[in-house]
Amino acid sequence: MIEFTAAAIAAITHGRLAADTDPELTVALGLAVTDSREAVPGSMYIAKPGESADGHDFVEAAFARGAVLALAEREVPTDDGGTHPAVVVEDAVLAMGALAAEAVRRIRAHSPLTVLAITGSAGKTTTKDLLAGILAPLGPTVAPRGSFNGEVGVPLTVFAADLDTRYLVIEMGATKMGQIDYLTSLVKPDIGIVLGVGSAHAGEFGGVENIARAKGELVAALAATGTAVLNYDDARVRAMAARTGAHLLYFSSDVPADGAETVLAENAGTNADGHPEFLLRFPATGGSDVPEGFPVVSGLLGLHHVHNLLAAAAAAFVAGAPAVHIAAVLNGLAAASRWRMERTDRADGVTVINDAYNANPESMRAALRTLAELGSNAGRRTWAVLGEMLELGDDSIHEHDALGRVAVRLNISRLVVVGKPARAMHVGAVMEGSWGDESVFVADADEAYDLLSRELAPGDIVLVKSSNGAGLRFLGDRIALPHEAHDTTTGERTNTQ
Repeated sequence: MIEFTAAAIAAITHGRLAADTDPELTVALGLAVTDSREAVPGSMYIAKPGESADGHDFVEAAFARGAVLALAEREVPTDDGGTHPAVVVEDAVLAMGALAAEAVRRIRAHSPLTVLAITGSAGKTTTKDLLAGILAPLGPTVAPRGSFNGEVGVPLTVFAADLDTRYLVIEMGATKMGQIDYLTSLVKPDIGIVLGVGSAHAGEFGGVENIARAKGELVAALAATGTAVLNYDDARVRAMAARTGAHLLYFSSDVPADGAETVLAENAGTNADGHPEFLLRFPATGGSDVPEGFPVVSGLLGLHHVHNLLAAAAAAFVAGAPAVHIAAVLNGLAAASRWRMERTDRADGVTVINDAYNANPESMRAALRTLAELGSNAGRRTWAVLGEMLELGDDSIHEHDALGRVAVRLNISRLVVVGKPARAMHVGAVMEGSWGDESVFVADADEAYDLLSRELAPGDIVLVKSSNGAGLRFLGDRIALPHEAHDTTTGERTNTQ
């Protein structure tokens, strides 16, 4: 772990030491936490204001769990009239960024480091997991925990690195212009991967074109010695090539007509179990031919994951991973993070696919197509349990309505729409021709659970999908493992039998 003294932290963050703080007190960045419940002996607790709580209110709890230093925006008194050891800064989140930038600088000065940054409207976490799976056998690799991808998550990911880290994989999300530009300034990526431009956060950005401009900040930040790995099949991503002087490598499910250097998935499709399969081809490099191609059958679920698999393969190829190694790792590799097309086959024959970590119109359509294919291939009844897609702005009603119509066109057997903000899906399904109980609207997850508990039958396939904030991932857990208790803050399961 990379260690800093309190005095060094103060210098890096332009902060000051609180009274009674030992300037030589040393902490490891890998033990930094933003949640007081995660504090351990020797940790640094970062007290930042939040939307619903102020981290400064939990400084005492963090120190009770073993924290030895706080990074805070004000001094916090102790019960005996003193103050908790702290570095006091103007903005705790920006201070985290400054520490992350210094950590990356020190790693680069110590040993070879390749920073790979991923952005896109969907698929970032899955691609991150795939890429980490490829790179980890080749050298010490650090990747985000869960979906750490913002001004707090990126520094926390960097904090987990040490001086011998060889590959640093970073997720970059954005809810406003300039956010990715800021994140790139911290880690200075060598390889930038852009997966796609969709309508997630369209309400906040004011339209899809602005989303494309924001995602393109990653490409624009690359040095001429870097490489941009771009989705050739997304026109908005392909156009980002004009924003960089870095080397370009594309990924695609078809051979580009313009002869662009591309990692390809030939004859892409899904097998009877819904797993993507294709022939993976790499471009010839270094004057020697790469073999004709590598058959890959992924452990992921759904054809839409082909581009995530290609993105990981292309980025790893740029990072120096041998083609044969990349293909071998991707063959059979499943999702590492929870609630991403997470399949559970119950003992009674019901299959539950929990994909409710995130949702936008594009990922909703992809998940519905996968559900329809699985049902059609096996002659099984299909259920789509769908909740709200957040952050769509003025397009929200239209997009929800359109999804309900798509469910009908795909012949999904039963549609269960959960929550008033998503009700337009049910209306759209009815207007498209759904009749009887093919589409139902329920007020909340408990009502949906009661309905499913009564009506699910052996052989049924259930897809649960919504934006994270709608919380249907926990409904998916309840359906998948009805005899277990679930922690709705961590997603951990505790068997009650």
